[in-house]
Amino acid sequence: MFLIMIGNGMQSTLMGIRGGLEGFSTSELSVVTSTYFAGFLIGSRMASSFIRSVGHVRVFAALGSFMSAGLIAFPMFVEPWAWALIRLLLGFCLSGVYVSAESWLNEKATNTTRGTILSAYMLAQTFGLVGAQLLVGVTPVETFTVFAIASILVSLSFAPILLSASPVPLAENIKPMSLKRLYQTSPLATVGTLLLGGVFAAQFGMASVYGSEIGLSTGRITTFVASIFLGSIVFQLPVGWLSDIFDRRLLILGVAVMGGVASLTPWVFGPSFPVLLGTGFMMGGMASPLYSLLIAYCNDYLELEDMPAASGGIIFIYGIGAIAGPLITGQMMSLIGDEGFWLFIAGTFLSIAAWCAYRMTIRSAPSVDEAGDYVSLVPTASQVAVTAVTEWTTEQDEKGESDG
Repeated sequence: MFLIMIGNGMQSTLMGIRGGLEGFSTSELSVVTSTYFAGFLIGSRMASSFIRSVGHVRVFAALGSFMSAGLIAFPMFVEPWAWALIRLLLGFCLSGVYVSAESWLNEKATNTTRGTILSAYMLAQTFGLVGAQLLVGVTPVETFTVFAIASILVSLSFAPILLSASPVPLAENIKPMSLKRLYQTSPLATVGTLLLGGVFAAQFGMASVYGSEIGLSTGRITTFVASIFLGSIVFQLPVGWLSDIFDRRLLILGVAVMGGVASLTPWVFGPSFPVLLGTGFMMGGMASPLYSLLIAYCNDYLELEDMPAASGGIIFIYGIGAIAGPLITGQMMSLIGDEGFWLFIAGTFLSIAAWCAYRMTIRSAPSVDEAGDYVSLVPTASQVAVTAVTEWTTEQDEKGESDG
């Protein structure tokens, strides 16, 4: 997964940098970005059926081949419509890879090791994205080589899976909770996740477009993007610790406000490189824990048997927001200039904060003692991982209460 995420992170950043060099407009690049999340959403709904039909190994092999071919195809078909189709394919393939890998990890893990294994898996994803920025930063982006490196890394990542002799599990088909029921369960988590999907997609896909538009060098663009992912790593632990002490809604409100205010900094003080690095670090550092907080808050109102379906609903609503986010960001950048990138992200963060403040006047929250544990999750995780981690933490919490 570390190698796959390097390859995926490389192509995502390259879209903005290489697209700018090829003369693609901001609106065209926003569509290219959005199609990735559309493919991811479609794939997440179909991956389990593929695995049940042909098995994990064949799904890995097929999706790995398509991903590798897609990465090589980028410099061969330099047209916005072609890149949009390739990105749609890559999003579809990667969602299937996630489901396969996470099903396998969850099956192999025991109750003792599951938390550690899934945490390591999510760290591997994030560090892979950071490593991707380092590779793009030292490789000439105007050449075929950088796409070939990404393709090679993705191809190599499948070797341990294809050569493994260990048995593989079946993928479980879990029907997502209806959006109406999900909203009734937690309006704050539902609307918050929808909005946050737009923030993540803008960070992940449009940050390099923004860097290219304001004239940053390739090295500075990749460093800026890396700062976003590093922030998401650093802030998970302290926010998780605070989540088990305070009312989660107060924390959601505070984190969203901090993310919104931080995102306004380049608009107020200008996009100097130090300002961009600090803003990227804070923006990523607030967004990723906010995703975990919203899922944890939703789970506070659910029974254990309802969590898998709710996880599917949360991921679906996140995907809808992720498709819309780049499109809206691209339009704002086209209409009002480069600062539209920051205004969209800041406005979305502050909208989450406003919705949270409103919901606090409507509904009381569970007490801190009644609330479940905070679950550290990355937005790239599929329904399998979200369900596995939330169920595991709930079981551990119930076990601790019975032992006590």
